[in-house]
Amino acid sequence: MLVTLNEVLEIAQARNCAVGSFNTPNLESVQAVISAAEELGEPVILMHAQVHEEMGIVRMEDIVDVMLLKAEKASVPVCVHLDHGTDAAYVKRGVELGFTSVMYDGSTLPLAENYDNTCAVVELAHRLGISVEAEVGSMGVREGGEGGGESIYTDPAEAKRFVEKTGIDALACAFGTAHGLYLKQPKLDFDRLAEIRRIVDVPLVMHGGSGVSEENYRIAIATGIRKINYYSYMAKAGGTAVDALVDRTFFHDIAVAAQRGMREDVIKAMRVFALK
Repeated sequence: MLVTLNEVLEIAQARNCAVGSFNTPNLESVQAVISAAEELGEPVILMHAQVHEEMGIVRMEDIVDVMLLKAEKASVPVCVHLDHGTDAAYVKRGVELGFTSVMYDGSTLPLAENYDNTCAVVELAHRLGISVEAEVGSMGVREGGEGGGESIYTDPAEAKRFVEKTGIDALACAFGTAHGLYLKQPKLDFDRLAEIRRIVDVPLVMHGGSGVSEENYRIAIATGIRKINYYSYMAKAGGTAVDALVDRTFFHDIAVAAQRGMREDVIKAMRVFALK
């Protein structure tokens, strides 16, 4: 069933666990994620990231209908979420296309501009019953591994002001994770996360969730994380499954292998997020 971000986060809050949020830039990944969620009986979030369009992977208009249709037919709650919309016009397109949740990411902008743009997105989305996630602080490297610079860890006091002024429904905070594949184990600032949780009254989101250890996932969830974004290692699992094929004569064999590989990886991740 198709739901908003607020609805799946309410489930996570009630259970003191996290909901998995997976980028799904093609049919195979959409099917892999929903199939995994249905097997486990868990709510889930399908995501389209603006950077996937910028990289030429898929246009928002070409994937959103697939995401929405599969969500509506699913036997578990499914949110269809626009991830890392870095300009307000792109987020507005997502709202018009039917996403039930959007993330405006102004984290690399001057703080005042991030406030103003986020407030405008919240006003637009909330009129239509659409949930809004936003970010203060910065992970330094953009989704997809482009960009750069040092991470700017989220300041707890600024996080509190940002949530109160903008009226967002969920806050993505920087506490040591990064997008893409990890070259070394991340050092996560759980004390910072705990302080943000203490003074902020909306659910917290972990970006760069792929590659974090199971122990650190569990600590992050216990400290207040309720949504975990996950893609890079899922996509890698699909590629590994394709590499294992003996005969790659037909594309459909490649697609099926990739879907199975991603599904297995998603099941493992969702079991950890749901504390199963």
